[in-house]
Amino acid sequence: MLEELKKNVIRVALDAQRNGLCKHKSGNFSMRDKETGYVCITPSGVDRELLKPEDIAVVDMNLNVIEGGRPSSETMMHIETYKARPDVFGIAHTHSKMATAFAVLAKPIPAVIYELAGFKLDHAMIPVAPYGRPGTPELAQRVAEKTAVSDMVLMEKHGAIAVGKTLDDAYLAVQYIEEVAQIYYDALVINQGKEPDVFAEEELNSWKYPSQIQGK
Repeated sequence: MLEELKKNVIRVALDAQRNGLCKHKSGNFSMRDKETGYVCITPSGVDRELLKPEDIAVVDMNLNVIEGGRPSSETMMHIETYKARPDVFGIAHTHSKMATAFAVLAKPIPAVIYELAGFKLDHAMIPVAPYGRPGTPELAQRVAEKTAVSDMVLMEKHGAIAVGKTLDDAYLAVQYIEEVAQIYYDALVINQGKEPDVFAEEELNSWKYPSQIQGK
């Protein structure tokens, strides 16, 4: 069932691990099937280098396991996020170092680079979902509330999560979280702790693909 989705989940999860975004079996990744509404999600406690399609858990929107391995302990968070964002079909949750450092401080990350113009943000910021114990309904609800208004979210004392129309979109977004976190940190250090200038929400929202560029 949903073999292509399972393979995509493994591909992205493995790439994220190899790129250092989620070490030591941390983080989780999922895709939602448009036809059935079922969610394919990484299993709990399995080395991603050893993942096979049959290990990927398939669950419905009521957290019932349809097939596969034991689903991630954060499955409820994924399900609640999908419910909050009907337009979303992929979710990536990582524990990358710099993004997690800002999450530990519960410090939102402002739009300091223009690449964030392509993403939905909360008033030109990557917001922080308040702390909740991993795997609990409280965390799931708090994350869902933030992903309802932003494609990118920090999870206080935990990590980062991003959503997209596909899992690849979500994975790209979570990579941008780590990149902008590093750039923001570097700017603060260079500027001796003074906040850098950031893009206004109106500027980010007004960007469109240049009309002067003509396709073939």
